[in-house]
Amino acid sequence: MTGTGDPAPDDDALDAAFAETVRRTGASIGALYLLAPDQRLLCLDVLCGVPIEFAAPWARVPLASPAPVADAVREDRLVWVGSQDEMVRSYPRTAVVLPYPLALVAAPVTGVRPRGSLLLMWPATRPPYMTQRERGNITSSCRRLARLLEEAAEKPGSAARREQPRVVPVGTGRRTGSTDPAAADFVERLPGGSCALDLDGRFTYVSSGACALLGCEAGRLLGTRPWQSLRWLDDPAYEDGYRAALISREPVSFTACRPPDQWLDIHLYPDASGISVRIVPTGGPAPPSPAPRRSTPTATPARGGQLYQLTHLAAALTEVVGVQDVVDLVADQIMPAYGAQGLVMSTADAGRLRITGHRGYPADTIRRLDGLPLDTSFTPAGKVLSSGIPAFFASVDEMRRDYPEAPLISGKQAWAFLPLIISGRPVGVCILSYDSPHEFPAEERAVMTSLAGLIAQAFDRARLYDIKHELAHGLQQALLPRSLPAIAGLRVAARYLPATRGMEIGGDFYDLIRLGDTAAAAVIGDVQGHNVAAAALMGQVRTGVHAHATLGTPPDQVLHRINRVLIDLAPDLFTSCLYAHLDFARGRVTLASAGHPPPLLRSPDGDTGPVAVPPGPLLGIDPDADFPVTGIPLTPGTLLAFYTDGLVETPGTDLGDSITRLAHHLAAADDRDLDGLIDTLLRNAAATAQRTDDIALLVLQHETGH
Repeated sequence: MTGTGDPAPDDDALDAAFAETVRRTGASIGALYLLAPDQRLLCLDVLCGVPIEFAAPWARVPLASPAPVADAVREDRLVWVGSQDEMVRSYPRTAVVLPYPLALVAAPVTGVRPRGSLLLMWPATRPPYMTQRERGNITSSCRRLARLLEEAAEKPGSAARREQPRVVPVGTGRRTGSTDPAAADFVERLPGGSCALDLDGRFTYVSSGACALLGCEAGRLLGTRPWQSLRWLDDPAYEDGYRAALISREPVSFTACRPPDQWLDIHLYPDASGISVRIVPTGGPAPPSPAPRRSTPTATPARGGQLYQLTHLAAALTEVVGVQDVVDLVADQIMPAYGAQGLVMSTADAGRLRITGHRGYPADTIRRLDGLPLDTSFTPAGKVLSSGIPAFFASVDEMRRDYPEAPLISGKQAWAFLPLIISGRPVGVCILSYDSPHEFPAEERAVMTSLAGLIAQAFDRARLYDIKHELAHGLQQALLPRSLPAIAGLRVAARYLPATRGMEIGGDFYDLIRLGDTAAAAVIGDVQGHNVAAAALMGQVRTGVHAHATLGTPPDQVLHRINRVLIDLAPDLFTSCLYAHLDFARGRVTLASAGHPPPLLRSPDGDTGPVAVPPGPLLGIDPDADFPVTGIPLTPGTLLAFYTDGLVETPGTDLGDSITRLAHHLAAADDRDLDGLIDTLLRNAAATAQRTDDIALLVLQHETGH
């Protein structure tokens, strides 16, 4: 892709195809997103219908985020949102950024591989459904866009990406040029004032009546935006009126005060080419107190777009999980929003600054900055962390006055040091840096400081999550066998997958126990729950099974004795368990089950199905429970698969049907590599996606020739 500047021929062809798609579908706004090289981010590449500033909150969309453009690519489907109510229900974070009545569709742009997503928006006046013909047209257009992207990707220099999206016109078929004199005379005779804004919000026409009411000559207004050339219109509420009219394509009205006390009613009438504006004096008595005038030009509130962006980022920060997720969000969305090229996030640890994440810095620089004492003179980070007061340095000269060595270390030209404070307690510091001098206006400093508070909340939650996750993972690994013993005549592989929600800890376990030279025991079980108590009980059950097995206790008695132990412990948690005794000398497997799913048996001739093991009750319920014993042949080539219910239980699906499907996949799997066979079973069972339950899987095969 090309950099900024004039579009290359490839861009011309892509822009033309994109504009034709928007025009043919009647959409008021269109956007084309392309996948970043790492396939984790969708970046806005081409836009039409709105200024680029309005698209800032959704210019970079993580592929994993719950957004229409991301879902379209991730799920390879057309996503239709027909109303604002549907948007709020299905995509609440997107609804925060687009709180207007509209309809939209996001469609995957896919050729040989996924390329990105096409986004189209319409006013809410269109029907709240899509016809098959419309869907077909959009799908066809996406294929054409994908083909153009793939042709461009094959040409030299295609790896370079542009820094900013392009805005392309769609065209309305109207004449351009000077205003028709008769039309101008007609407008001048109307009471009040009239003016026109283009899609970028700039004045393209101002009547003499509008100049009089606005208190400004036409020459000073044409080509400017109202909130830039008229300071009293520099208010997020007024800018939001323009934004609402432009995106929703519906008329919008609001009242504004021209200092000192002239109140004006401003009516916006949008269409696909721009916005017509009528300005009339407010009727009736003026409000009791005029709008306050700003004391200085720098004391302006944040732009409406920045407020929407802040809200959007706040919603995104509520969904991050770990510290790396926070770092990625700040780097992917906050850095571009404020034009920063570098990021460092640090926290205090034993009197030193420990870097927890960074972007835009070489590794040797990070090594020099990591572990500095809090009172270091190399960087203001320690002082900002301890004082809780943000620091902004617009140039190297400003930094050099207080920290002469800092510019030499980082090579940056401007910095914003933002303390991450929660309830008066510092948890870290976020540093945004720039490759060239950067002024920090008062409104930008205010927004950055507010954003730092949101980052702090997410950062602190993420640190606690990571600590709990590390603790849970360590506990889980300590309770499961580090490795399975090598047993002559037996091939073995096992896998444990934690649940993807909660603390990622559970009560599933497995074990393989050597019983002399000609026998072994295999056990798999599932303790109710996904917490530390379940894991601790799992450890006790596994230890008890191991102790009784090594004494040569029969399978039914192993379960009977563990059952009595659990009843004595009264843990209020129930446990399922399947125990198998493998006798290689006699060629026999003896099994007993305590409410556990049946194992799968694949015979040497390929016949595969569940073993009919009569299950006894779950462990820990009935002290007098019996656990029936089942025996099956163990011939060379026989393969047994033991698993927990997390592999086969799916809401709304019959358990027997799920076990049958698992048996079908096992029958077709290649057994030359048992670890690969486990991968196949997990993949076909969709066990690598979001899991509400943990999974244990143990596969044994009696080797031929033993």
